[in-house]
Amino acid sequence: MWNKTKFTKLLGIDYPIVQGPFGGGLSSVQLTSTVSNAGGLGSFGGQPFSSQEIIETCNEIRKFTNKAFNINLWVNDRDARLATFGDEEYKKLTALFKPYFDELGLPIPARPTNLGTKFEEQIEAIYEAKPAVFSFVYGIPSSSILENCSRLGIKTVGAATTVDEAIALENAGVDAIVATGFEAGGHRVSFLRSAEDSLTGTFSLIPQVADHVKIPIIAAGGIADSRGIKAALALGADAVQMGTAFLATAQSNASQDHKDKLFTPAAKYTTLTKVFTGRLSRGIRNRLTEELKNHENLFAPYPLQSKFMGLLKAYPATANSNPDFKSYWAGQSASLLKHRDAKTLMETLVNEMNKI
Repeated sequence: MWNKTKFTKLLGIDYPIVQGPFGGGLSSVQLTSTVSNAGGLGSFGGQPFSSQEIIETCNEIRKFTNKAFNINLWVNDRDARLATFGDEEYKKLTALFKPYFDELGLPIPARPTNLGTKFEEQIEAIYEAKPAVFSFVYGIPSSSILENCSRLGIKTVGAATTVDEAIALENAGVDAIVATGFEAGGHRVSFLRSAEDSLTGTFSLIPQVADHVKIPIIAAGGIADSRGIKAALALGADAVQMGTAFLATAQSNASQDHKDKLFTPAAKYTTLTKVFTGRLSRGIRNRLTEELKNHENLFAPYPLQSKFMGLLKAYPATANSNPDFKSYWAGQSASLLKHRDAKTLMETLVNEMNKI
């Protein structure tokens, strides 16, 4: 049976379907619990939250499901270039973006000083909340962290964008690997080399990883329907992770205009950009991504760029902000989307795979 794999056995779940964890506040308790209740692995991106907020989120998820779920964090949440990004660099950044702020009648923000909670603080919440799965991106936690998780019965899942990263994760002792091709929406989570040097496609990445590691492999990037699941399993994956397809559903915390955008012809045109966060990410092209694509050398490092862009992305202060300046994260298969309900999406995927 297609749903009996090393990954489903590892977690005791019904189907090898993982809902991608969304950072930036796009995850929701409702979506996580819906996917887990449907037999997959629901996920919640804890990247923007404090330890207490992560604990409260886990408690809330457990009110709606008694099934396994995943909490995701960023191991490397500060770019090294922050140390050398001084006032002169910030002035160049503000000069580049001043025409856009002026156009909207917004003031140039002062340099942000609060860059958010650090991973070292957030990990304590994982120990206390004890989700079934702790997944992470942008690196590998210390051996002591991985050992603590193992001792507490928490399965660990790391993300790899290259074969070398997958090998490093297995050698570190993680329980499973998300092998993510460059088709995926959102951030490129490379950690051994730059994201720009780690742009392997899913179709090439999965069989190579399968030939080099023995632990379960979760294929991610460009998978939006049962055809993608079938292909990933044939290539050697033990599960799939689907992001954009779940982001588009009513249960996600994406704004309505973001969800609607994913069902328009614009969703066919995605690009890799650093304009919104300072780290390479895939989203739907818009005015900012196109007009500033040759000025990435002036962008601030993560997370300073993301904090700086906050006011511009949120204008006006409604759920439907200006599409010229907003990040609409999306993978390259967004144009294949058909479902706006997560439960219906899961049921359709399972039914179609059972027929295959």
